[in-house]
Amino acid sequence: MFTEQTWLVRLIWLALLAVAGGAAFEGRWSLGFVALATLALSLAPVVVAKWANIEVPRSFIAAIVLFVGGTVFLGEVYDFYERYWWWDIAMHGGSAIGFGLMGFVLVFMMFQGDRYAAPPIAVAFFAFCFGITIGVGWEVFEYAMDEIFALNMQKSGLQDTMGDLIVDAVGAFIGAAAGFGYLKGRAHGGLPLVLDEFIRKNPRLFKRFKK
Repeated sequence: MFTEQTWLVRLIWLALLAVAGGAAFEGRWSLGFVALATLALSLAPVVVAKWANIEVPRSFIAAIVLFVGGTVFLGEVYDFYERYWWWDIAMHGGSAIGFGLMGFVLVFMMFQGDRYAAPPIAVAFFAFCFGITIGVGWEVFEYAMDEIFALNMQKSGLQDTMGDLIVDAVGAFIGAAAGFGYLKGRAHGGLPLVLDEFIRKNPRLFKRFKK
């Protein structure tokens, strides 16, 4: 399960373990906790996929691990959100694209992979809605954490929230557009290739799929 992942993913996992061990040795418990939490979150998709008997492309797992590490660990521990103005845009945009792709897969599963029966514009629309909804949910979570625990996850408040939602919308649109192009047979690389790989690796979920 773990040895099947890319060398980059395994290197990140080992680095997080090393940071957690070093933090425990130095008594830096908060750093150790964040490192272990990041490790657990990045391992979760692999464990869930194995439990559900779903084969997730290694490139998608790598993207998830990079996102979790960049958001939770680099973003919060090393304050990348404040040090690099573009970090928040990259994290929100990348995750929104991923959720847009995920939304497409979930809707396409309802058609059992019948690309000729699935209306491309409708599937893309619901994929976009799924991606943007996850983004809205995250902003609500940030607001709740700030209000309940007096944190500063929203940074500059309304301006930060609206900026994040705009980036989420753009990312979700890109993910949905990739699904639209895939159904229309107009895309043969990049994001549609990830979709095609996932579908082909899980034939039981897409019984009516035909190229």
